[in-house]
Amino acid sequence: MRIPEEFNDIRPYEPEEMKQAFDDLLNDRQFQVLLKGFVPWLPKSLRNGLLRLAFIGVKTPLDFQLRFMKPIVRYLIRKHTDGCTFDNRLLSTVNQRYTFVSNHRDIVLDSAFLDVKLVETGHPTTVEIGIGDNLLIYPWIKRLVRMNKAFTVRRGLSLRETLAASQLMSRYIHFAVTQKKENIWLAQREGRAKDSNDRTQDSVLKMLAMGGDLKELNIVPLTISYEYDPCDYLKAQEFQQKRDNPAFKKSRQDDLDNMKTGIFGYKGRVYYHCAAPVNTWIDELSGLPKTEYYKVLGERMDREIHRGYRLYPCNYIALDELNGDNGQAANYTSADKNRFDDYLSAQLSKITLPEKDEPFLRECMLKMYANPLLNKLAAQ
Repeated sequence: MRIPEEFNDIRPYEPEEMKQAFDDLLNDRQFQVLLKGFVPWLPKSLRNGLLRLAFIGVKTPLDFQLRFMKPIVRYLIRKHTDGCTFDNRLLSTVNQRYTFVSNHRDIVLDSAFLDVKLVETGHPTTVEIGIGDNLLIYPWIKRLVRMNKAFTVRRGLSLRETLAASQLMSRYIHFAVTQKKENIWLAQREGRAKDSNDRTQDSVLKMLAMGGDLKELNIVPLTISYEYDPCDYLKAQEFQQKRDNPAFKKSRQDDLDNMKTGIFGYKGRVYYHCAAPVNTWIDELSGLPKTEYYKVLGERMDREIHRGYRLYPCNYIALDELNGDNGQAANYTSADKNRFDDYLSAQLSKITLPEKDEPFLRECMLKMYANPLLNKLAAQ
């Protein structure tokens, strides 16, 4: 299939580009340092030789995911979670293509876990993912994510540049779903909701509509529930840094720390829930004026996402601790409470700010765990 040239700067690699991209990756000095960290006992020549051998037969980004990424993600699920489950019963068929719009818990793994679960449940392909160019810190990261079916979301632009970039990305998403027959994964907002109060930004929906009819994208509200968020203490730390210095901005190293912690930190139980595609109800909104349409659409999608949360004892405990009562005590045991309190203390001890405000930090973390429960109660 011929891909329009206008998408060259943002699209994933095409099959004919994969071998060169792989060679460039192996020749990247920083990538070699990363590989050495995983297998320090193997000399470089042997590492590269084994990788080249494993690459034989890889012709497409999907091949690359199945050969290299799927085993790694399955290992991460075994090693760093207590299981990842996937409920796709409300999807009409595995042979449809979908645009998954989800709450955002982890920079790397949200889409990676989804890829594995789609393949395991019989879907013929994975997802192309939108990833902000602020995370493409090094050339090897950009190469690797483009090999892994990622398209680039441009950040930090002027108003005029943002409009042009949004129109281009929307046209690409419509092309990917309707012509390439790919699934898409997008976060419901720019960046993660650091307090886990997940809300769909109208701007995301407006962007999706720029390239054509929303119905052809077959949008699915997707809920991601983590029992424990390994980045919770980093998010709380950022809340204090922004409180104490409103001009505070994360560094590139901060982004890398978040990525590493999210990948290798303990997550407990993980659950993915697909709501019914919005095409089953979106026509109900057709009479709304444009000024209201995207707001109402986003609110309806939020209700679907909030209904899909899987709640854990820590969610109920957090709400009781915030409220100073035991209104949710029927949903947890004293052992659950002791475990969660020990977990919070351990996470808080990782924060090394010079003027550490522990009561504030603890409250921030409790809100992260209470908000999914509050949102689910409101949605029901």
